[in-house]
Amino acid sequence: MAAARQAPASKPTRRSNARAGSGTSRPRTTRKPAGGGSSPESARATEIGGFPKLVIGFFRSLLFVWNAIAQAVAGLFRVGAHPAILPDSSLEESSRGKSAAEIADDALARELSKGRAQHRDAIGLLLIVVAAVSALGVWMETGGALGRGVANAQLWALGGVAAFLPIVLVAIALRLFRSAGDPEAFGRLAIGWICVLIGVVGLFHLGFGSPTATDDIERAGGVLGSVAARPFDGGGALVALGVLVLGAVVIFGLLVVTGTPVRMVPERLHELRAWLLGQPLEADDVQAEPVPRGHAASPDEMDPDEAASVRLRRPARRRQSAKRSVTDEDLAEPTAEPETQPEPEVRKRAPRTSGRKFGLTKNAAPEVATTELPAESALDPEGDEALSPVLPQPKKGAEAATSANPEFVQGPPSKAALDAKAAAIVKRTVGDDGAEYVLPSLANLSVGAEHKTHTQANDDAIAAIGDVFEQFGVDADVVGFTRGPTVTRYEVELGPSVKVSKVKQLQDNIAYAVANSAIRILAPIPGRSAVGIEVPNSDREYVILGDVLRDANTVEDKHPLLVALGKDVEGKFVTENIAKTPHLLVAGATGGGKSSAINSMLVSLLMRATPDDVRLILVDPKMVEMTPYEGIPHLVTPIITDPKKAATALVWLVEEMEQRYQDMQATRVRHIDDFNRKVRSGEIATPPGSEREYKPYPYIVAIVDELADLMMVAPRDVEDAIVRITAKARAAGIHLVLATQRPSTDVVTGLIKTNVPSRLAFTTSSGTDSRVILDQNGAEKLTGKGDGLYLGPGASSTIRLQGAYVDDAEIEKVVALVKEQREPEYREEVLTAAATEKKEIDGDIGGDLDIACEAAELIITSQLGSTSMLQRKLRVGFAKAGRLMDILETRGVVGPSEGSKPREVLAKPDDLPAVLATLRGESDG
Repeated sequence: MAAARQAPASKPTRRSNARAGSGTSRPRTTRKPAGGGSSPESARATEIGGFPKLVIGFFRSLLFVWNAIAQAVAGLFRVGAHPAILPDSSLEESSRGKSAAEIADDALARELSKGRAQHRDAIGLLLIVVAAVSALGVWMETGGALGRGVANAQLWALGGVAAFLPIVLVAIALRLFRSAGDPEAFGRLAIGWICVLIGVVGLFHLGFGSPTATDDIERAGGVLGSVAARPFDGGGALVALGVLVLGAVVIFGLLVVTGTPVRMVPERLHELRAWLLGQPLEADDVQAEPVPRGHAASPDEMDPDEAASVRLRRPARRRQSAKRSVTDEDLAEPTAEPETQPEPEVRKRAPRTSGRKFGLTKNAAPEVATTELPAESALDPEGDEALSPVLPQPKKGAEAATSANPEFVQGPPSKAALDAKAAAIVKRTVGDDGAEYVLPSLANLSVGAEHKTHTQANDDAIAAIGDVFEQFGVDADVVGFTRGPTVTRYEVELGPSVKVSKVKQLQDNIAYAVANSAIRILAPIPGRSAVGIEVPNSDREYVILGDVLRDANTVEDKHPLLVALGKDVEGKFVTENIAKTPHLLVAGATGGGKSSAINSMLVSLLMRATPDDVRLILVDPKMVEMTPYEGIPHLVTPIITDPKKAATALVWLVEEMEQRYQDMQATRVRHIDDFNRKVRSGEIATPPGSEREYKPYPYIVAIVDELADLMMVAPRDVEDAIVRITAKARAAGIHLVLATQRPSTDVVTGLIKTNVPSRLAFTTSSGTDSRVILDQNGAEKLTGKGDGLYLGPGASSTIRLQGAYVDDAEIEKVVALVKEQREPEYREEVLTAAATEKKEIDGDIGGDLDIACEAAELIITSQLGSTSMLQRKLRVGFAKAGRLMDILETRGVVGPSEGSKPREVLAKPDDLPAVLATLRGESDG
């Protein structure tokens, strides 16, 4: 064993490689001095000749003096500004409680920020000087050669708009003094200001009549205005169009500069009006600006003025909710009283973690929950430990696999909450006799135990599976698991260049390690890049029907045909709408949970559907399984226990389907729901003089508890009726639920499987039976007692679930509440009409009456008794043609077989009507 454990150790795994890679040494890089000092080589280069060194020193001194003057001027405008924009904040106060590396990084960041602030101040002072020279030259026509040159250039380019340029330059300079701005927004601001400038000079030029002379152009919009207004230089309508277009360009530029979406224009106008009138903004009236997707609105990423304005515009209720979001788990020590805490700062969003976590895929990494903390709660007032919330770190290995996911827990709610929810979904209807019908309350169903998400058995199974991988040298790890009521699915992630087949080959070894032979390997898990190993739980949990029906998704779905199936491996309740299946096959060996599934479906229908919504046909050849439901008002006929009567009921169901389709065709609708809606609204009615009256058709659900008994008594009639119903009864609101404990090919035939797309398989005795039900293996690995595989309509893979359970006491209670409200209204023609129609027909004809009549007519008219002719004319096989010949021989139409020769035709063409009447069981008179 020791040798086996040491053998794979020579091959490093991905995690060991990652750790080894993280520990490799990197060449150290020498950081330049923050002051921007030059190297000795560059110093010696500047000393050559002596004169360049003096020039550089002079310009440095001049730049130093300019920066000093700029800082002094900017300091005058920073009086009373927000502390966050001041370049020299207290380093000692902000470094409390931090490590030496963090303090060094903060110092470097402050030094760089201080350098950027100096550059802004220098540029701002330069803009003020240019504005002063422009004002002297444009406004006063003084300033010497420099002032006149600057004025002439501005008048030539912008015309009369140059008179406003000094004011704009001063405003930009003040903005640089007080705010750092957003470097990423430079492109947006440049585009916006260019649009505003082009639109203004163009309007200015149009306002002066679009002159063309040089002197007039300088008094109008300048060269730029002339170019912008030239397309509209035509007078009349073109000028009006130009005003509209250039005005739209100005508005567009202003929206781009201010970063205002069109939908927020009214709100910004409201803020501007309040600012002009000196009115304070109400926090609840102004909503916070939307943050672009993928961008965190933190104080470090926005201007201090913008951050302050966001804090002003954020509603008060958000600040209150942020205070409530700070829990004892988020803080290491209790904070100060809420009354003494300052206003919360802007919310910070933590970066996404790339590591895998329990219950999550690679493509869906969890986002760390965001919280808002008071500005002074990040540090302990005494300077001991930081009180900021600790971000969850990604877990690895068994620790990640055994961590419980709180979102996975679906424990039972309180009894009061269940009663309130049950009372909220009570449905009352009034029948044709005026009696009110009330659905049974969900409070009549019991509540299950709390779902477990993690036990010690899961840790033991993870360790055992990991030991198997280690012993056989497979680079794979258990990265997570999901615990269901019956089985737990362990997610295994493979290393690079590891075949999935290696894990499948270890199935017996894994079963030996976990001491359970009924394990199942999914390679891969549907929709996941992981291999699933399903191991049965030693402490099985039962799923209670009441819990499934109380689920929020089940309550919200009001369709009467929604039934409860159970709970899947991930702990989610599974329900299905029978109208969408549209037919269901339930099969499995004795003790698998088939009867419990049928009871859960029936109780679900009784809890959610009225007799006017759903009618039931129950076929119980066992005579005892459906006895508790005898006498419920939903029944179309008493519970059928005779297989021959069951075949007759299915034949009636075919006739009912045809009748519904005839009515739907006459009213030009495609589904029974549309027909019922139009009948209730009065959009359709029977033709004048007709004795019929259109009424809404209820859904009909026929549940056959044991299909094998029906197929043994009347296989041809039952199969034909089932095939016809399943092939075309979906739009007519007729649905079948077929159950059998003998899933063999003679019971579940190919025609039945083709038209029944939804399958629910419980444990089977062999893989052959599993393939008959699901067309794949898997059911033979189930553990019984409700453990099943569900293949929904259109699904490519099965869902493993634990079937819902309802006990006899709950069934009796629900049935009693239903029976005391309304008496059943049976339809006698279900068991009598079809039987009367066929009572004179011989049993050997069965469902081949029509084709037998065609064969008789063909042979009598042609006077040729040939089996091959029937094959060609009727397009049937040799066996069918031979059987038709035998039927006609017993009726005296043809003689006995004479080998390869055609049979002698005994009936004459005049005898054809009598022969057809005999075949149909009618009198020949």
